[in-house]
Amino acid sequence: MTHSVTEKRVRTEIPAQGGTYMLFMRVQKPSAVEIGKKGAMRLQPGFYLYVGSAFGPGGLRARVGRHARDEKNLRWHIDYLRQKARLVAVYFSTDDAQLEDDWAESIKAWPGMRVPMPGFGASDSQALSHLFFCSEQPDETLYHGLAGRKGVFLSS
Repeated sequence: MTHSVTEKRVRTEIPAQGGTYMLFMRVQKPSAVEIGKKGAMRLQPGFYLYVGSAFGPGGLRARVGRHARDEKNLRWHIDYLRQKARLVAVYFSTDDAQLEDDWAESIKAWPGMRVPMPGFGASDSQALSHLFFCSEQPDETLYHGLAGRKGVFLSS
């Protein structure tokens, strides 16, 4: 996972169905970013995983396509992080169930994962956070079949 997943690829390879997704992002050097009203977040080199869902108009294609764009109005917590983090892969499921809290709980339990900012992306959720960090690239076997569901992996 060395290149970026582009908006063009997302718009051609991810369906316009509703579903749950996970963004894999990479930060290569230490920095900081303001996350809206949540305040400053220190970024360490490594991998950031963000879980979300997209059941509105345009489904996964529209939501993940927005996240893949570099130029956009800053609306959600993830928009602020994406200013500093390169999108390197997307994992998604078109299951009708909203799986983001299940996925967040599963990811939190993975060895080496930590929560860099409690409440990130989880303002309408029971989960501690929808953002996770690990210093090493996660093994693909960890997220295939998250929460007992099959998903699709799109990487660069």
